[in-house]
Amino acid sequence: MPLQTIRRSWRHNPLRRGTDVAEAWMFLVTAVLLVVLPLAAGIMTAGAVNAATRPESHGWKSVSATLTADPPARIGLNSADSAGGRVLATVRWTATNGTVRTGETAVAQGLRAGDRTTAWLDRHGSLVRTPVTSEDAVVQGIAVGVVTASGTALLILGVNRTGSVLLNRRRYAQWEKDWAAADSAWRPRQT
Repeated sequence: MPLQTIRRSWRHNPLRRGTDVAEAWMFLVTAVLLVVLPLAAGIMTAGAVNAATRPESHGWKSVSATLTADPPARIGLNSADSAGGRVLATVRWTATNGTVRTGETAVAQGLRAGDRTTAWLDRHGSLVRTPVTSEDAVVQGIAVGVVTASGTALLILGVNRTGSVLLNRRRYAQWEKDWAAADSAWRPRQT
């Protein structure tokens, strides 16, 4: 909506309709919301994602583990193509109480049976996946924040468009009513 149209609907004008004033207010509110809400939603979401990944690995500890068997081959994929260059393999490690345990975890490709790797254990001594690095947490936070900000902006624009459609319907209905009244006033009465 051009700036002149907005200013025209704010001034006293004998041709100003209620729908024009409502549309000007709706445009102003939409502009303010588009400046504030997407940015705030994106920052809050990025912070929440980043904060959620930190305590996830707070109580985890790393142990040295040995591969018990060769990991399965990833046909057609090299280490750069697969998810982080890791495959699932069975490993053996010694728990804090001295017992030998085995489990399945993600290991780097190219390792063979007997090779040493790092495995991660939670507070209870159960095998868990590799914790997210701080760089990965920042990247995930930014990605989710951008998606949230974009979604919020699209939602605001969708609500604005819906409001414009509803105002236009009301405007067209009023025009029909006014034209019908003018038509009956101008048309000669036939009796």
